[in-house]
Amino acid sequence: MKIAIIGTAYPYRGGLATFNERLAREFVSEGHEVKMYTFTLQYPSFLFPGKTQFSNEKAPEDIAIERSIHSCNPFNWIKVGRMLKNQCPDIVITCYWMAFFAPCYGVIERIVKSNGHTKCIALVHNMMPHEPSLLDRLFAPFYIKSTDAFVALSQSVVQDIAALDKDNKEKRFSPHPTYDHYGTLMQHDEACQSLQLEPANDYMLFFGLVRAYKGLDLLLDAMRIVKDQLPSVHLLIAGEFYEDEKKYREQIERNGLTERVIVRNEFIPDADLRKYFGAANLIVQPYKSATQSGVTQVAFHFEKPILVTNVGGLGEIVHHEKMGYATEPNAENIAQAIVDYYTNKRQPAFTDYLREEKKKYDWNKMTQTIQDIYLQIK
Repeated sequence: MKIAIIGTAYPYRGGLATFNERLAREFVSEGHEVKMYTFTLQYPSFLFPGKTQFSNEKAPEDIAIERSIHSCNPFNWIKVGRMLKNQCPDIVITCYWMAFFAPCYGVIERIVKSNGHTKCIALVHNMMPHEPSLLDRLFAPFYIKSTDAFVALSQSVVQDIAALDKDNKEKRFSPHPTYDHYGTLMQHDEACQSLQLEPANDYMLFFGLVRAYKGLDLLLDAMRIVKDQLPSVHLLIAGEFYEDEKKYREQIERNGLTERVIVRNEFIPDADLRKYFGAANLIVQPYKSATQSGVTQVAFHFEKPILVTNVGGLGEIVHHEKMGYATEPNAENIAQAIVDYYTNKRQPAFTDYLREEKKKYDWNKMTQTIQDIYLQIK
């Protein structure tokens, strides 16, 4: 088939770009003709909380990416819509994660579909964001109306779509596949040496952008509870802060954790993930709200046990006390799981379970779901 993927991709960085590019590669490997259409302007700079939106890595050479979409220019949306209408792809996949892009996507889809051939499928990471605003209620229905069918990465997102979809369109759940392109895990001692960490310590890893909904404050309070019981356990925070770092630094000091918490406030490039996950023996995601998470799937790839909170779709894939923990989102429950993990030496059994479980999350299952739902569209 001829497939167009609309969404963030190189030169933009981050988990969504990584996801979209990996999806494109899977379709290409299956023999489809694939082209990605990303943004000339993704976010206006005043809306972007980080240091930069752009990658400093080399451009992919194995997938076709065109920068053609201006997220804030309706005349551009019409131009892109007409271009894709004339190219007549079989499927246009719009990769959706927030309402800011709903008008842009909705206009493009309406124009493309007027060729009478192309079907538009929404690949939805979040329907309602972790930090909702009025825009989500105003813009999301416009996008939903323009789309032919939906593939969501968690059951909770399927439910969010259903609450807004008045036409009862086709919806499928297909879990986030395992990221499998980060290379071989670096061994603990070598990883610690590379990251200038003490190899004799145990490290829990909080990885990714730091935002309020990700519950780092809960984890720091849990560390306060366990610090005397588990003197070798340290917390490694690796990711760029999208909010004020100062309040977390103050909490670290207040909880007596200055010597037990290492903060790397920076965007971690793909090439370094094997180091951070190699140094860690438990990946911790103490989220207060969630749909699903790419960090979980990186942990699957590296076969690292995971502690998540039972919010959104996280508990759907992290089987409690088999590959990790799905706790309640509070410091006490998180602390109990951490103590159980280290005192009862759970890592070998959890890793064995993970090794088998991750086989369920191949990328061809995602591409097959998209193709199956395409055939169901009237």
